[in-house]
Amino acid sequence: MAQSGSELRRTLGVGDAVVIGLGSMVGAGIFAALGPAARTAGSGLLLGLAVAAVVAYCNAMSSARLAALYPASGGTYVYGRERLGAFWGYLAGWSFVVGKTASCAAMALTVGAYVWPGQAHAVAVGAVVALTAVNYGGMQKSARLTRVIVSVVLTVLASVVVVCLGSDASDAGRLDVEVSGGAGGVLQAAGLLFFAFAGYARIATLGEEVRDPARTIPRAIPTALGVTLVVYAAVAVAVLSVLGPEGLGRASAPLADAVRTAGVPGLVPVVRVGAAVAALGSLLALILGVSRTTLAMARDGHLPGALADVHPRFQVPHRAELAVGAVVAALAATVDVRGAIGFSSFGVLAYYAVANASAWTLSPAPAARPVPVVGLVGCVTLAFALPVLSVVAGTAVLGVGAAAYGVRRWAASR
Repeated sequence: MAQSGSELRRTLGVGDAVVIGLGSMVGAGIFAALGPAARTAGSGLLLGLAVAAVVAYCNAMSSARLAALYPASGGTYVYGRERLGAFWGYLAGWSFVVGKTASCAAMALTVGAYVWPGQAHAVAVGAVVALTAVNYGGMQKSARLTRVIVSVVLTVLASVVVVCLGSDASDAGRLDVEVSGGAGGVLQAAGLLFFAFAGYARIATLGEEVRDPARTIPRAIPTALGVTLVVYAAVAVAVLSVLGPEGLGRASAPLADAVRTAGVPGLVPVVRVGAAVAALGSLLALILGVSRTTLAMARDGHLPGALADVHPRFQVPHRAELAVGAVVAALAATVDVRGAIGFSSFGVLAYYAVANASAWTLSPAPAARPVPVVGLVGCVTLAFALPVLSVVAGTAVLGVGAAAYGVRRWAASR
């Protein structure tokens, strides 16, 4: 239960919510995920993108319906608790907090790698500290900064698309779908590309800070997802038409390599800046989402109660934000977590599996069931199509969380 005086202020409209969703999705993933997806599935990455989009759409629709009914901080942690029981809500929250904390560190290190490769860890820590301070100042400041970041990133991506498609190096024949790795390759590519879509949950986790949530959230989530899909499809087609599946699979910085191959090397520094800004946008939104889920779990006693405190002036969960920022900064300073992207995807897919299962309980009408069913099956399928190490690590972490819940319940009953 929420503590007295711990309610957050509702300041976000549809436009702000859409921008936060875009800032979460149109981030560093599109600058980095295309290469691994091409190595896995060749030009079949376009099919993988479509599969990821379908699963993301189902998740978004389920999340939107639930968020309109339960407009509180915490997202699927709240939905699972209310619709399926305390354990499933807890498991969703655990998956989100652990997985997304790893994502925060990965995004911070991405900023460092693009801004100053020789001092990536130091830059990463500085980015975490700066964005935690921005979030501490209140939601409107975060929304304004996210709006600037989204504008910069969309401009850079539009430039990449125009340059690549207008280049003599562009060849539509490279878009012919030739799937390497078979169906398993497409599914693994979809799992990797899903990481770049996963930010729309940020709108739902901020439900307690949205004005008129029953109207705002169902409009903001599909709008943000639709814009993101159009952008991703355009960028994937443009880059693939220039580099081809093999060239894209070899590229460590696909968008920078694409504009260089397209004959405009002067745009490479701009793309690097765009990638860094995109990673900052993702990091900003990730810290927001993790801190709000931490707040919700602290309110229910699954995390220390002090983390449920809301700042009397700024109306943000300041202790949760500081705690999340401290953990992410420590990871960014000491560990290279970019290899944990697969682990993060596993946790996010587990989170959305609970969301779809929760949405399935909302209505017994047959017409209301297909979307959450497809979303649930899609999440489970993509989660176990990820690289083996990611699946093993993700399963182990979920097991640790479940065991901790069991021990806590046992201790409380004594």
